[in-house]
Amino acid sequence: MTMKTTKDQPTAAQTEANEASLSGKLSEYSLWRDNLVATIDSYIDWLAYESKIDSIQELRLYDIKETLRKDQLVLAFLAEFSTGKTELINALFFSDFNQRLLPSAPGRTTMCPTEIFWDDADEPCIRLLPIETRRKDDSLAFLKTTPDIWHKMRLDSSSTESMKETLTVLAKTKNVDLETAKKLGFWNENDHSMARSLAETGTIEIPAWRHALINFPHPLLKNGLVVIDTPGLNTMGAEPELTLSVIPSAHAVLFLTATDTGITKSDMQIWTDYVQRRAAHKLVVLNKVDTLWDGLETPVELENIIYKQKQNTAYELGIDTRNVYAISAQKALLAKIRKDDALLKRSGIGILENALATQLIDAKHDILGRAVVMECANMIRASRKVALMRLEGTKKQLDELRTLHAQSRESSKALLANVVAERKRYEASLQSFNQGTEKIKRLGEKLLRHLSLGYLDTTLARTRQDMGDSWTTAGLNRSMKELTALANNLANEILLESKTIKFQADELYQLFWSKHGFEKTEANALDMSKFTNTMLTLEKITADFCADPINLLTEKHFLIRRYYLSLGAQIQATFEEAHHDCTIWLNFVVEELRRQVNAHKDSLDARAAALMEAHHSADQLTEQLSKSESAHLKSQQESNELDGILLKLMRCAKFNTRKAPMQEMSAPEIKFQPFSNATQTTNGNINAPGSDTLN
Repeated sequence: MTMKTTKDQPTAAQTEANEASLSGKLSEYSLWRDNLVATIDSYIDWLAYESKIDSIQELRLYDIKETLRKDQLVLAFLAEFSTGKTELINALFFSDFNQRLLPSAPGRTTMCPTEIFWDDADEPCIRLLPIETRRKDDSLAFLKTTPDIWHKMRLDSSSTESMKETLTVLAKTKNVDLETAKKLGFWNENDHSMARSLAETGTIEIPAWRHALINFPHPLLKNGLVVIDTPGLNTMGAEPELTLSVIPSAHAVLFLTATDTGITKSDMQIWTDYVQRRAAHKLVVLNKVDTLWDGLETPVELENIIYKQKQNTAYELGIDTRNVYAISAQKALLAKIRKDDALLKRSGIGILENALATQLIDAKHDILGRAVVMECANMIRASRKVALMRLEGTKKQLDELRTLHAQSRESSKALLANVVAERKRYEASLQSFNQGTEKIKRLGEKLLRHLSLGYLDTTLARTRQDMGDSWTTAGLNRSMKELTALANNLANEILLESKTIKFQADELYQLFWSKHGFEKTEANALDMSKFTNTMLTLEKITADFCADPINLLTEKHFLIRRYYLSLGAQIQATFEEAHHDCTIWLNFVVEELRRQVNAHKDSLDARAAALMEAHHSADQLTEQLSKSESAHLKSQQESNELDGILLKLMRCAKFNTRKAPMQEMSAPEIKFQPFSNATQTTNGNINAPGSDTLN
């Protein structure tokens, strides 16, 4: 049956382009990331060659490079059982095996949350976390750092059959008594299948594994893609860490529902609890559209039915119809295996791949690219100011020597006196600079104490003690509100103290501008919005959890306790990140001025030494003129090289040519936002880089 091409159906050429879009854009993204690393390396080489790099700057640039190299694009799949989620993963990523790789069949297949990625430091393998680890309080993040707890199975990537057989372990379950199910957090009295199983067999079926990690050398995974497969509502609800950190940190979420069932009650709960307000970028997939291909409708009638289904799905989920993609994962996998272009086009997966590539990669470009380019551009521009100061200094030295060469011996005394007077003014200002930076250091130490983990641990311990053995949703909600209020108060105090620090730094910038002709500028402001926004988000997620009728009525002490422990770990990570960001800000708040001060000192020393030597004889004057000309030429070359590195960085920022050109990033308008904030969308107050014009 030939389908009519409409606005929702691409042409054959578009389909061919769509099929390659995900892998192609991932390759482009990987290349873009490599170019950024190469540009940063060029800057590091420039600093090292000029002996201008310091330990703080070197460590920061190394951290940025390592973050870029380890950067990942996380794609999470969420759905209830039997929606074809695993089949879609097979179709998107593993069709080149010419059969199903991950276990996919009617009913429950993948029983535990599964992460699929590639780490070249390890061999192809699958690591499985026993379900019994849920008896302890350790978080998933911590357990990932303790490999001995995991059950490891090697994957033979050269044998499809061997791979397929090994991966069936993901579907493994075990039957346990009611007491064990309760202790592990799996008993749900409202689950009719559990109640029936308990009545018939005296046992309840639970997953054998708590979490799975699959390390597999797939080209997409090698380029940094990470796929997270979540196994249905019950399992997600039993692992609060998925709600609090894993899913919210994903760069895109695919939510699947089935055409033959429509939006079910459990579908709506997954959408409401995990996707709707948790995911920044989300795509809704209406799967199993092939169930409508019964051959009784005309192509136009079938097209209208599918569009109506998309409209109904969009209406129920409260989204635009354009964000719903009707596909058949099973037919897409079959088409790729059989090399059937017509069936592949009809499956609709090409349109989904294109949308996925656009949303996932462009979003990550926006987040990571702006943060990296902004911070590195600030560093390079600061170095450029110093380079221009050296250039100006060598020019002054050259002009002074030329003046001396053209005038009498007595005139050299006046030139030297001017330089000496300037040096004395500098030394007076230097004393003020040292006193100011010492005061800023003391204020910075006080500021960082607000984010002390010892203080946070004491607060969390007291909150946990207040909750006692009750572990109720009311107690959890109250505790989270108290912690959020504490975080907001801390953020306000930190911002207040940071303004005092900035005022002190600005006075130093003003001093050297007014007395020594430095470029007029200000210290960067500290931005605590990410810290406060994260805490508010955690409070909202907790409020939703506590308002859930199931949790409210049943008072699942195990689940609430597990949720609180996961929440505490997430809050601690948030405080650690805020401490790290504040430390970076403090390290750089007057660092730009410090480098300019040192460059100015070097220039004054060089000018005074050259004049003193040239004052003694004509031969020495000639020699100093030659040296000064060489130094000035070298300074010009240094500045030009740095301009080239900055220009290259700005061109790297233009990662998406389909978007409107980004505005020039002018230094005075930039609010300081460290690179570690790249796991979140950048603040709207920040102007993105992109102009080739150098400030």
